[in-house]
Amino acid sequence: MLIEIWSDVVCPWCYIGKRRLEEALAGFEHRDRVEVEWRSFQLDPSAPAGADGPTESVAEMIGRKYGGGADAGQQMVAQVAGVAAEVGLDFGRHAEGLHLNTRDAHRLLHAAGPLRADLKEAFLHAYFVEARNLADPAVLTEVATGAGLDPDDVRAVLSSDRHDDEVEADVREAAGLGATGVPFFVVDRRYGVSGAQPVEVFTQLLERAWTHHAPGSILTIGADDAAAPGCDDGACAVPSTS
Repeated sequence: MLIEIWSDVVCPWCYIGKRRLEEALAGFEHRDRVEVEWRSFQLDPSAPAGADGPTESVAEMIGRKYGGGADAGQQMVAQVAGVAAEVGLDFGRHAEGLHLNTRDAHRLLHAAGPLRADLKEAFLHAYFVEARNLADPAVLTEVATGAGLDPDDVRAVLSSDRHDDEVEADVREAAGLGATGVPFFVVDRRYGVSGAQPVEVFTQLLERAWTHHAPGSILTIGADDAAAPGCDDGACAVPSTS
C-alpha cells in the first residue's frame, strides 16, 4: 500500500500531521506492507532564497499578513506550538524562524533517493526545532550530509537546477488531485485526506484503504468532520481558542 504525502518543510501542520500519521501506522496491523513517499509542495514560491535573502521572521510575517504585528504573530505561533507539544514536538523557537524559499530543500529531497524520509525529518527538525535557515546553501549542505547524503552530490545539486523539474511535477500533480494546501495524504490513488487530521482519521484511512486495495478516483476521508488544520498559500491555520 502506497501513501503519498505532499508537504512543505516550513509547514507546521505538515510536521504535526507526520507525527499523527506515524502514530496511526505504529498501530496498523499491516505496517510492514505500507510504503510512504514524500512529494514536494511550495507554500510560497515567491519567498526569498539564499543565505542572506530571508530577513522576516515567521512571527513578523504572520503578523503582517493577518494584522497585529510581530506580537500577534507570536501568539498565533504559540498556539500551534501547543498542538505540536501534544505529539512530542518542541516548536519553542519557531517564531524566530525565517520566512524563506524551500525550492532548494525540495530539490535535495528528490536527490536523496532512499534517504528521502530521513532528510525530510532532518529538514523539519532543523526548521521548527532549531529555527535554521533552510534557504542557506551552507545550512542545507550541513543538514543533508548529516542525514547521510554525499557532500559532493549535495553541492552539485545546489550549484545547478537539478531536480527542478521533479519539484514542478509534484506541484502540478497535487493540483491535479485537488490539493489546495498541505499536508495532503493520498493512499493508492484512491483515498485521501487533507490537513493534520486526528490519529483516528488516519487509522480509518489506513483500514479502509487496505480493505479496498485498488486504484481509482480520490475519495475523501473525514469529510464529515471539521476541516483539519493545514497550510495554504503561504498561510497556516491557527487552532481556535474558544
